[in-house]
Amino acid sequence: MLGHLGVEIVEIGDDYLRARMPVDYRTQQPFGLLHGGASAVLAESVGSWSSYLTTPPGEYQVLGLEINVSHLRPARSGYVYGTARPVRLGSVVHVWDIRITDESEVLLSISRLATSVRRLKRRNA
Repeated sequence: MLGHLGVEIVEIGDDYLRARMPVDYRTQQPFGLLHGGASAVLAESVGSWSSYLTTPPGEYQVLGLEINVSHLRPARSGYVYGTARPVRLGSVVHVWDIRITDESEVLLSISRLATSVRRLKRRNA
């Protein structure tokens, strides 16, 4: 899905992950505005990637538990940017604040994502 929508990571910092997504025929609703579902996909993706990157590689799986998205302003073209920052990183549940902005840093939506972080079960060889 992410490849189809053109989502790509653009920056990883000490306490954030930022990705962008084009506003085009793939992500617009019939009236030419960014589709709310596409915003939710971007938000869940940056939050889930962020959760995964806080765990030892290959030892955990990250599963979405809950997402809330408040759409504040529309976007018609260009790119939108989703930035995830941790609210709480527990041993089992992570909570992320995700802000989606346009290319001018105008806030378009605010999301909160909760993820479950589960250790992968080892299979006996």
